[in-house]
Amino acid sequence: MAALIRALQTFLRLGTGVAFSVLIAAVTIQVIGRGFVGSSPVWTEELSRFALLYLAAFGSGLALFTGDLVNVDLASESAPGAWPWRFRLLSAVLVLGFCALLIAPAARFTRIGTMQTSPAMGLPMNWVHGSVLLLLAALALAALLRVAGMLSGAADGRPEKSEGDIE
Repeated sequence: MAALIRALQTFLRLGTGVAFSVLIAAVTIQVIGRGFVGSSPVWTEELSRFALLYLAAFGSGLALFTGDLVNVDLASESAPGAWPWRFRLLSAVLVLGFCALLIAPAARFTRIGTMQTSPAMGLPMNWVHGSVLLLLAALALAALLRVAGMLSGAADGRPEKSEGDIE
């Protein structure tokens, strides 16, 4: 399971890095265009929006692993006994359940995008709508791995610590 988690995290980190790089490039072109040329290419607005969608899609699964999603651990972790573990498990199960409920509608939404194109770039909108599907799938898989790790005893459900975390 640890290898699967590492592979998923690597994929999500790479995707986040690519989306962020595209966003930086698009915004840089906009700034240079507006600041030095007088206007920027119209497609940079669209591309920056699309990159933000993918940044959120890839980053959401990572945020669940690292604990960077909104959390109420101040209340849940101060509970006595095994209750903090139970709250973490319930939270992961709820995230998994909500994602599972939304994946089919998101797939339908993505399929609708094949009939549309973005105005400035001419990109099929299913590539853009697919970011929502990716977000839900990444978040669901991260939650599933957390639940499986907790139920198997391989993990306690606490977020991973980053190098910069303060104890």
